[in-house]
Amino acid sequence: MDHRTRVLAAVGATVALFLAVQLGALALVEPFHDADRQAVEDPENPTNSLVYFAVILVATGFMLATFRYDLEWVIRGLVIGVSVFLAWFVLTELVPPVVTAGPINVVAVGAALGVGVALLLYPEWYVIDLTGVLMGAGAAALFGISFGLLPAILLLSALAIYDAISVYRTEHMLDLAEGVMDLKIPVVLVVPTTLSYSYLADGSEATVEDDQGDEEQTPEGPDSSRADEGPTDGMPTAGSEPDSPTSSEADSQPGPDSADAEKPADAGRDALFIGLGDAIIPTILVASAAYFLEAGALDVPGIALNVPALGAILGTLAGLLVLMGMVLKGRPHAGLPLLNGGAIGGYLLGALASGVSIATALGL
Repeated sequence: MDHRTRVLAAVGATVALFLAVQLGALALVEPFHDADRQAVEDPENPTNSLVYFAVILVATGFMLATFRYDLEWVIRGLVIGVSVFLAWFVLTELVPPVVTAGPINVVAVGAALGVGVALLLYPEWYVIDLTGVLMGAGAAALFGISFGLLPAILLLSALAIYDAISVYRTEHMLDLAEGVMDLKIPVVLVVPTTLSYSYLADGSEATVEDDQGDEEQTPEGPDSSRADEGPTDGMPTAGSEPDSPTSSEADSQPGPDSADAEKPADAGRDALFIGLGDAIIPTILVASAAYFLEAGALDVPGIALNVPALGAILGTLAGLLVLMGMVLKGRPHAGLPLLNGGAIGGYLLGALASGVSIATALGL
């Protein structure tokens, strides 16, 4: 199998990971509703979006400060703690309560703690990806049932704009992406293009260019091989890395005047990276549409699904394919404008196809 075929297979695997997060969130909508997991009293209140957006800004500033003052262990501890917490939420709904201690599902608690131990001791790429899917599905379902249609659309729109600004204008997320990549925590989905790839062995020398902004110790500029984003959680969004973690972008990618200028931008990559937040944020609208709209219901065993939610899924995946195509050309791009835009557009088309008016679809 040549390298281009392996890269295309990795793109397909990335799509599969996104779909796993989306379907996982839909499978958790009803269990979370039954368990009264809704995070706010009034999910239709549009100020919920403003509050969450403000929390994201504060969290981003906090993370940048920890990296500046060499307190990365704080971020690692917090992310692993959140991973265990979300895993417990999800596994409590999925694992039969065969062993309990009062209201506590002992097996679910043990499995969640096992997730934390695995992240601490052996954060290889498949551990990161499995944890990411678990976290992503749980977080998207929680926010999906907590954000009504209007708050969800406002949140996705605000984050798409913020992501574009942070990547194309301020570029303040590059340092953040660099830091979180070095920590080997589940803030990215890692998709190898070679079977020999090891995320553990991958050093920080590899370049990272992120829509989040400052991810890299040695950002290479517009021709960097990786594009990452994740304003929602301070994680890279979409990108790839050179085959050798010690190689520079100059080594792996010719400049515009090089005789090899026609060489594919993905020729030196052995892994694709995309921020977990890029999977979670558009999936919030998928879960919200399934939870708050009754029109166009689809009978699919095990998940809550209707035509508007399906439209949001397809729109997100369409945006993802466009994003990956742009990234594979070797230029960094903000992911959420495409992903969130695709989710909103697909959702609205699905709502119209279900006979829902635009005003109702927008939650007005």
